[in-house]
Amino acid sequence: MSVGLSVTDITTFQVFATLLKARSGLSIGPEKQYLLESRLAPILKQEGLSDLPALAQQLRSGAQTVLSRQVVEAMTTNESFFFRDDKPFAHVRNHMLEKLHAARPLGARLRIWSAAASSGQEAYSLAMILADQRLLLGNRSVEILGTDIACDQLARARDGRYTQFEVQRGLPMQMLVKYFTKDAAGWRVKDQIRTMVEFREGNLLGNLRPLGVFDIVFCRNVLIYFDPPTKARVLEAIARQMAQDGVLYLGGSETTLGVTNRFVPLNGERGVYGLA
Repeated sequence: MSVGLSVTDITTFQVFATLLKARSGLSIGPEKQYLLESRLAPILKQEGLSDLPALAQQLRSGAQTVLSRQVVEAMTTNESFFFRDDKPFAHVRNHMLEKLHAARPLGARLRIWSAAASSGQEAYSLAMILADQRLLLGNRSVEILGTDIACDQLARARDGRYTQFEVQRGLPMQMLVKYFTKDAAGWRVKDQIRTMVEFREGNLLGNLRPLGVFDIVFCRNVLIYFDPPTKARVLEAIARQMAQDGVLYLGGSETTLGVTNRFVPLNGERGVYGLA
């Protein structure tokens, strides 16, 4: 079957743009038509549809819940790798863990949230840091939660299996040897680390209150896909889920300045914020 992917009908484009904005906060303009064409091609083939207008018509029916989810997941960027950009992880390791540990009473649990966790590398990077810092933390309980809207990525994260290419992207060799086992398919995170992380479906545009309060929040390279009102909405929601002395880590090109007054830059560090 020949699959035509030309997006010539603005009404068709609006169906996808509206769905993505409502379900994920992702804002796309007509210049992103090529992403629709490339990323939705597998869904067209799967559904036996001839083109994007036909897929849009299916979505307009309002009953295509599974199909809508597949479209949103296909359009969501899921790139992730271990210790991405390293500086935020070094800041957690060298500053925040000791500070938060000293500030919390004995028996209080430290909670860390990897928002938009994708395939799990960020959450597992944090778990490895915590495992290395066990002497500092003593018997203190630590909880790491990874959330994402993409169920297929969460399944990968829970499984904890990564290719040779994926473990070579930012993962120090000593941690690969210490915290992974080799098998025929590549590398798998050891149970010691996997059991430290819970992965759960979650939407940053949804109700975050059931997640509870966190001491450390990683929400990196997510806001860049949102328009200003959505950025403000997400940051406001995150602020409500943070301890007063907690810390938020954003991507290197992201900022809260000019978006919300709920956060202030922390210690002159780029991309690191505390509550105002």
